[in-house]
Amino acid sequence: MLEQACFMKQFLPYLSLVISFFVNNIFAQEEFVQPPASFITKFKFTQLTGGIIIVRGLLDNHPDSLNFVLDTGSGGISLDSTTVEDLHLAREKSDKTVRGIAGIKVVDFTYKHSLHLPGLTIDSLNFHINNYDLLTSVYGVRIDGIIGFSFLRRYIVKIDYDRYTVEIYTPGSIKYPKGGYLMHPNFNMLPYGNALIEENTSINGRFILDTGAGLCMLLSQDFVDDSSFLSKKQKLYLTQTEGIGGKKLMTTTVIKEVHFGPYRFKKVPIYIFNDDYNVTSYPFLGGLLGNDLLRRFNIIINYPDQSIYFKPNTHYIDFFDYSYTGLGIYEVDGNITIIDIIPGSPGDKAGFKKDDIIFAIDNNFSKNIQVFKTLLQNANAKMKVIVIRDTKPVELTLKIKSILK
Repeated sequence: MLEQACFMKQFLPYLSLVISFFVNNIFAQEEFVQPPASFITKFKFTQLTGGIIIVRGLLDNHPDSLNFVLDTGSGGISLDSTTVEDLHLAREKSDKTVRGIAGIKVVDFTYKHSLHLPGLTIDSLNFHINNYDLLTSVYGVRIDGIIGFSFLRRYIVKIDYDRYTVEIYTPGSIKYPKGGYLMHPNFNMLPYGNALIEENTSINGRFILDTGAGLCMLLSQDFVDDSSFLSKKQKLYLTQTEGIGGKKLMTTTVIKEVHFGPYRFKKVPIYIFNDDYNVTSYPFLGGLLGNDLLRRFNIIINYPDQSIYFKPNTHYIDFFDYSYTGLGIYEVDGNITIIDIIPGSPGDKAGFKKDDIIFAIDNNFSKNIQVFKTLLQNANAKMKVIVIRDTKPVELTLKIKSILK
């Protein structure tokens, strides 16, 4: 009996391991597995300068199609105030606010609408209402609304920048293609992930992944000042951008490297702004990664699984836009018009005046703002620009500066 007791005492630890092994296996066999994601629809999108994605859809039973920006940087879903008026939609006051880089405002809502995308209808959507006239002028395309978190949280969304297509799937397990990188960003309505940026020093920060921003990277001035990653000798150029709330002056420059996941981009143009409305929630976030970087990947946005998959596409090695003119160009009443001119900029030195109407650039008479803006991205080039000033044609020579130098 004593020998048997000693044997049992020695055997018990091993018996415990054996039991533990079988119990763990049983639990593993009963682990819940999501059903596979199911394909819903696939449709084309239009891409604007900076990589901005425009998808077309119908609202309720209205026959006219509308233009929506597909925007991971939006915490909801919205309609333009003019579009709301044109469609005679009921609007209700609210105490909710939206923040943008240039302002904060209380917004009205219009409730319980259906959005019809090709092959997909989403019911019971509550749109907040904003004024997108400025964005319409910037892009020369009517912006009727923005599709953000309220839509994206319901589906898996594949964006193919090679074929300009969007695919929509139900939530569920999905097999990602080989050759990419699966990021698990944090989500608080907006996705934000880590990236390393380098110039004077290397800094690791958190940045919003924003398909609605037509630039590579936007950093808050507080983040730049506190990190000291730029040297005091860094050449900064005063410029302007547009967003929710209006126009915003900021500076632009080039940094040595941006690194996220396994991917590295060198000599990346960035913008720096005073974050007066705390859009970046500094020090929690340092800024955002925009779609002029993100468009270099085909992306699978999986909000239900809180993941985003990146696979380099044919645009991965596209040149960055280093051009600098200092001109604010907008479409006004069908005319491509100079509205803003940065003092001392190449546009100022070339003799442009406010309200000049661009008639042609280097013998291109398209009067298409997207085409004209693409032509003006030709850094270091000299271009002949014909403007209409006081009903008379004036020829100007614009030397486009490169911020790379």
